[in-house]
Amino acid sequence: MLSFLLKRVSNMVLSLFVISIVAFIVIQLPPGDFLTTYMAQLTSAGQTVDNAEVASLNRQFGLDQPIYVQYYKWISGIVLRGDFGYSFNFRRPVTALLDERMGYSLILAFGTMILVYLLALPIGVYSAIKQYSIADYVVTLLGFLGLALPSFLFALIMMYLSNKYLGISVGGLFSPKYEMAPWSLERLGDFLSHLWVPMVVVGLSGTASLIRVMRATMLDELSQPYVETARAKGLSEARLILKYPVRLAVSPFISTIGWTLPNLISDTAIAAIVLSIPTVGPLLLTALLSQDMYLAGSIILILSFMTVVGTFISDLLLAWLDPRIRYE
Repeated sequence: MLSFLLKRVSNMVLSLFVISIVAFIVIQLPPGDFLTTYMAQLTSAGQTVDNAEVASLNRQFGLDQPIYVQYYKWISGIVLRGDFGYSFNFRRPVTALLDERMGYSLILAFGTMILVYLLALPIGVYSAIKQYSIADYVVTLLGFLGLALPSFLFALIMMYLSNKYLGISVGGLFSPKYEMAPWSLERLGDFLSHLWVPMVVVGLSGTASLIRVMRATMLDELSQPYVETARAKGLSEARLILKYPVRLAVSPFISTIGWTLPNLISDTAIAAIVLSIPTVGPLLLTALLSQDMYLAGSIILILSFMTVVGTFISDLLLAWLDPRIRYE
């Protein structure tokens, strides 16, 4: 067990190192850099570009140095000092920007993931048990609608319905009077009253997808000979379903943890823009459009770290849940 853990941790570190290199290179593949984009914006606005200022900014940001030097300064700052670099576009340290938004992103992502799994698991199991029933057809139809409906469109629909029928303004995560207020029970309640809409919007497609996964794996387990043998021995249907097929069918379901959490954070970009939510998604989109390489690279690295850690956790859960899986 210990050798397995050490091997996996070393693979995680190596994977993150390779991912950081690839991400840093990919971000710089488009022609030009942040200053090129910045000068183009000034020119399009009819302002004069000062070449001396451009040269000074080049030296300040280190953009006149080779890419491997820029990468070394960035990654060594992260490893040695926890410094993710400087955001050219926002003129602030990347760490400060992440501190403002990462907390809300993680709360939204973890809350959505819990909601997704709590809904998808029982619905998928029920749909498989009641195969070809009216309930199964309804779940299948809703699942396909959930996969097909764009998140931004669903966000607009939820905003309209919440405002018209519930009298709740769901733009942002706080009401205007609580936006800058210190934390209190009233502000927490206002936060929770706004949080459920983005959770539903972001979790719709994930819930629909996992319902299909759970239904398919459950149907495969229900067709196995051991199920008929257990029935023949007189085991009750409820105990039979929970003790054997569900436990084995949940393995592919658990394996999705590795990509579900980072996907929930990165996939919220469009929905977060529509709902005016201060999460990491819109920040990543802005960084990519402005070629703000340290900010974009840091967010991609954090999402990759969450993917690697999530995969590690799902592997441990799979080995614990399914006796057929061995560490060796």
